[in-house]
This record gives sequence, structure tokens and C-alpha cells, in this order.
Amino acid sequence: MDTEKLLSSVPTGLWIGGEERASSSTFEVFNPATDEVLLSIADATPADGIDALDAAAAVQADWAATPARERGEILRSVFETITARAEEFATLMTLEMGKVLAESRGEVKYGAEFFRWFAEEAVRIGGRYTKSPAGTGRIIVTKQAVGPCLAITPWNFPLAMGTRKIGPAMAAGCTMIIKPAAETPLTMLLLAKLMDEAGLPKGVLSILPTSKPGDLTTALIDDGRLRKLTFTGSTGVGKMLAKQSSDKLLRLSMELGGNAPFIVFDDADVDAAVDGAILAKMRNGGEACTASNRFHVANAVRAEFTEKLVKRMSEFTLGNGLDKSSTLGPLINAKQVGTVEDLVSDAVSKGATVAVGGVAPGGPGFFFPATVLDGVSADARILKEEVFGPVAPVIGFDTEEEGIAAANDTEYGLAAYIYTQGLDRALRVAEAIEAGMVGVNRGVISDPAAPFGGVKQSGFGREGGTEGIEEYLDTKYIALT
Repeated sequence: MDTEKLLSSVPTGLWIGGEERASSSTFEVFNPATDEVLLSIADATPADGIDALDAAAAVQADWAATPARERGEILRSVFETITARAEEFATLMTLEMGKVLAESRGEVKYGAEFFRWFAEEAVRIGGRYTKSPAGTGRIIVTKQAVGPCLAITPWNFPLAMGTRKIGPAMAAGCTMIIKPAAETPLTMLLLAKLMDEAGLPKGVLSILPTSKPGDLTTALIDDGRLRKLTFTGSTGVGKMLAKQSSDKLLRLSMELGGNAPFIVFDDADVDAAVDGAILAKMRNGGEACTASNRFHVANAVRAEFTEKLVKRMSEFTLGNGLDKSSTLGPLINAKQVGTVEDLVSDAVSKGATVAVGGVAPGGPGFFFPATVLDGVSADARILKEEVFGPVAPVIGFDTEEEGIAAANDTEYGLAAYIYTQGLDRALRVAEAIEAGMVGVNRGVISDPAAPFGGVKQSGFGREGGTEGIEEYLDTKYIALT
């Protein structure tokens, strides 16, 4: 694909009220595979944020009153456009985020599905009508759009993290402002342009890239017209945003950090477990909140599992995500490479063995190889902290109870993975695991038709499934005689 032509099609201004607009300054977006500038784009200020909220508030009532079928048809139209232009979106994501094209193509398919799913959910917003049990009247329960929303999205899935918020918000009748990550704003800007072309009314969606997110989000959160904040990102930032939002009592949904355990029991099909481990660990190059962060393997099969995992991990080829020969792209930036290096070094200093990988090759670009650490000590930081990279630490256990306890020994609770051939054990362990999502004998669990979210310090609220649209609806009770 002609990348220069593709980049020339991306809006470089702010997207406010359905129009591209310049700002007082710009910032640069880099290709993490080369550390070269892709584009300079407008840098949103707090005043730009208020302009976007003005636009959202002005059309909120009209958008909420738009028939659900019409809202759904706009989402369906955008789903079809994204699907038809999948290669453009995939290439753009690889340019700004670094993942290999195969991963980007998978994200396009996954991200577009949120628009198809919520196009269908828009017409299924329900309510109820009953007589009061006391015989004193009638009870009507309706659902109404929450109102203007702010969505803050991360850099690791530039399309899907936006569509799984935009989809339910638009379906419910909410207007929305998106603040994409400064590292990867281009995909959201292109999506906004396509949604405008699909007939989305002016003002319903605005995109505000910025290099100073704190100033922008504070201005929006402090404005009483904003009614909801949805955030995907680190637990630390999520806590800060929740505190900021408390004064206005904003509706919140938070999808925060993860530390997913991958548990292989002694009765598991080891080959299937290794297949699942590669999917759970290496999807998105390990830069995913659902990525398996630590591998708890029954000692009876640990040697076999580790040997086969090392072989598979050694087959990854580092390189620019646009190169056909590459199967593992760069990390997002130098800071993330440093984080991964620190966690590997800490594990090694506490007795772990590097079975494969372990050393960053250096620039240009921000690369780190597929890595397996064996014999990881229980006090290694990598078992407690989210590595967000292609590193698989392996630690053994003996009994089922020990495996469950090790899996739950974390402040996080987003995803977990279990491999066992016993149905009774699968159900027993899945129920005991403290996580919002559990994969049983499968390494990929994300599905637009299923509720996505965590417990403990991985956040609250759900995205996707029939549950996802509820995050954007208020419940109203009407009492009739």
C-alpha cells in the first residue's frame, strides 16, 4: 500500500463538531519501528475541549431522540466501510503502533465488530411495565441516554479501544468526545472522518488528540455538562481520574491494568496449552491488558511445557510490522523497552534463567525479542507487575490449591487462562479465580458479544455483550396511578 497516500488521507487537525479544525500548536506522531515522524497533528487545548463539549451538548437531545433504527444503521454503515477499507486501517495502525500487519488486520476485524454488534443492540434497549404489588398503581421502567461522554483510549489497540466505546455510546443515544493516546491518534481521526461520511450528525463525535492530557481532561471533567467518563489504561491513572470525577459524580467505567495468570494443570494437553500460551502471550506482541503475564505450570508437566514454549517463542522474527518476514513488531517506545528490560533483569537477579531472548537488539526502533524466563522466583517483580511485552515467566506448582492461590496472588483481576482436560476441574477453578474473564482451554477470549472487564484493581464496568450498552443508559422509574 502507498503509505504516503494513506497518511495524506488522515485528518491532521482536531475533529470537533464533525469538522477538522486547527489548534494553536501541534505535536508529532512517530513510527516505533523506525523512530521517524509520521505526521504532525493538532494539539488540543482545554479551550478546544470545551468547544467539543459545546458541540456535544448542543446535539445531545436530538441524537437521543433519533430513532434507534437510524442510529443502528449509521453504525452498520461504518462497520461495512471499515471492513471494505480494512487494509488502510491495518496499515495505519502498524505505522503508528508497530504491530505486524497480521495483528493489525485482526484488530480491524475485531474493532469493526463492535459497530455491527451495537448496531443490533440499539433497537433492543428495553424497559418494563408492571402493576404495583400493593395495587396502588403501575410501574414503568425506561432507559435513557446518560448524556455527553468522554472516552480516554490507550495506544495498544488504536481502533478497537475506540469502537468498543463509540459503538455502545452511539447506540444508546449518547454524544461522545474521544481523547486518543498521543502515541496513536491517527486511526481515530480517520475513523471520525468515515463516520461523518456515513451520516453521523455534526457534534455527536469529536476527536481530541493532545500532548497534555491532564489539562484537557480536567477541563472536561470539571464541566457539569459531561455525564460519563470511560477510561482504558493503567490502574494508577484510572484512580486519579476516578478521584477527579467524584466531585461531579460522573458515571464511570474503568478497564485498568491486568496481570493475567496462565495455569497449566498436570492433566492438560500440553501441546494445546503451548498453542494457547502463544496466543495469550504474543497477541499484540504482549502489549495487551489481557496478555498472560505469568505462567503457573504444574511441576509434573513444567519441563515439557517450557521446552515446547521456548521452541515456539524462538521462531518469532523481530522486524518492522510492514515487512512480510516479520512476526513480532516493536514495542511502543523507548520507555516501554526500558520497563521490560528492568523486569527481566530483576527476575534474573533473583535466580531466573533466560531460556530464549532477553536482550534488546538496540535501535533504530524499539524492539525486544520473544523471551522465556524459567525458574522464576516467587518474589520477582515480573510476577506482580504488568510486563506489557513479549516476555513469558514460568513458575511451577504442585497442587490445584497452590495453583489457584498463586493465580489469585495479585491486586489485579482482569483475565485468566486455565488448561485442563477435566470439566469438573475447569468449572471449579474458573469459579475460584478472581478475574472478570476466564478462558478455559483457549488463549483468546475477547469477543464483542461478551462482556469485557475486570474486578479488584482491574476496574469496573463492562464493554461488549448485552451488558455493554447499559454503561451508557440511565434507568428511569415512572409511577402511574
